Amino acid sequence: MRFGIVLASFAGLAGAQLNLPDIERSEHGSLKGRQASLYPALTIDMPIDHFPRKDQYKPHVTGTFKQRYFFDSTYYKPGGPVYLYIGGETSGTNRFSNLRTGIIQILMQATNGLGVILENRYYGQSYPFANSTTDNLRFLTTEQTIADNAYFAQHAVFPGVGANLTAPKAPWILYGGSLAGGQTAFSVKTYGDILFGGIAASAPIRDVLPYPEWYNPIQRYGPQDCIASVNSIIANIDSLTDSHNMKAIRELKEIFSLGKLKDIRDFAQTIAWPIGGPFNYPIDTWQELNWNPAYSGPEFFEFCGNVTDINAPASITAIDSQLSKYTRGKPWVGLGSYANYFKKTYLPLCPSGDYDSSQCFGTQNQTFWADVTNGGTRSYLWTTCTELGAYQVAPSSGPSLIMNVLQVDYTQQWCNWAYPKGKYVTIPKTPALEITNSYGGLNLQADRLAFIDGSVDPWLDLCYHATDAPLRTSTDLNPEYLITGAGHHWDSYGILNIAAEPLFIQQAHQWEIRTVQKWLRTFKDWKPAHGH
Repeated sequence: MRFGIVLASFAGLAGAQLNLPDIERSEHGSLKGRQASLYPALTIDMPIDHFPRKDQYKPHVTGTFKQRYFFDSTYYKPGGPVYLYIGGETSGTNRFSNLRTGIIQILMQATNGLGVILENRYYGQSYPFANSTTDNLRFLTTEQTIADNAYFAQHAVFPGVGANLTAPKAPWILYGGSLAGGQTAFSVKTYGDILFGGIAASAPIRDVLPYPEWYNPIQRYGPQDCIASVNSIIANIDSLTDSHNMKAIRELKEIFSLGKLKDIRDFAQTIAWPIGGPFNYPIDTWQELNWNPAYSGPEFFEFCGNVTDINAPASITAIDSQLSKYTRGKPWVGLGSYANYFKKTYLPLCPSGDYDSSQCFGTQNQTFWADVTNGGTRSYLWTTCTELGAYQVAPSSGPSLIMNVLQVDYTQQWCNWAYPKGKYVTIPKTPALEITNSYGGLNLQADRLAFIDGSVDPWLDLCYHATDAPLRTSTDLNPEYLITGAGHHWDSYGILNIAAEPLFIQQAHQWEIRTVQKWLRTFKDWKPAHGH
């Protein structure tokens, strides 16, 4: 997801290298040269407040802000549709690959369409205010964001394109993955009189507060000797922390060279980074695996390869027995390799060696979180704290890949520190999950709204194809597709040659093309209501 995940907001490691649910690996950061100039930035004057009668947004403002967008008309022919790619929790420039080689390019080419990326409010360079105080963030809501999508479809201009492409005169079809997938679904549900259709990929349409299920696909599909070893190590660690044996805990921390970390939850989060979360991690892991090598990394499997190395040097395997005195002489198989990989890979991210600082692995500095500088991480955390929830936590029972001390309170404290009570706004004690769930949850439907998910996505249980979702029949008006073996919105990636893609991705793309083509055949008979 949400959800996600590399945005820069807070200084140092804890902010600049966060992996959020949906950041494209090869598109991170600013693009240079030809790539940056390929799609010049345009702006639309977007109302800051679309709901001047709602008390939630008092005091209301009447102004606008400059919201960026980028478009590609390479394949456009008169009468073709507009494909609106929802930017989600990153800069719009980080989505250029979707116009060049990804799902928007695929759909544009197949249907003579025009593609456009709209940068979400409070991301990239599309900020309504000079800073992101608690009060200034009150206009960052799902409701305001999806209203941007409808307004944009009715008012966007595309220089050099000799056609009136405003909605609903032209068919607008949205696409979004992860957080943007949810926004796509909610936009089509709410503004079906303006927006002709949408494809919601890996879209969180159900909200929960604790979300231990994030780790379920890793448990099920990761290399099982690695998973078993990590589960066993974490169970042993939990036994130490439950016993409050401070001497043993200090020994454990020193094995990872993290003795300076005062809060046991900071230690727990930091050693969980090779697995992922909670909320952030600085190096790619399971969620960032991809069928397309340009957007995938080997880090998760490198970690598992180290943990399961049966030929590790004796100096490393000896560490497996270092804490055996606390487990009746039974060694912690793989602990030495786990710690060795961690120290080689993660400690260099903190060259100062001040591991308990906010610039490294510590999270307990309240002042650090309260920095009101505009930035994507601050915006994403706000949405997590106020609406989305889905805090990654350890399960209440059974095997676990992360320590049991990682629970809702750990993430919630960041929310409380980051967004102190403002003059007008106080954040809820816990996220207002009813906002997302009010759109229908797992039963959300709208005409010409397609859902596509991946079976090994850590966010799957918030999506249309959640493991506890009812079986449903796909139809042309309400199509759905679960890609077996796919991760987080893998359908959004492409290589400019569908025939050369792996068969399971190729078939998903062909399904998306067919779905949209069927919809477009009915556009001439579409009679949208006039509710907005």
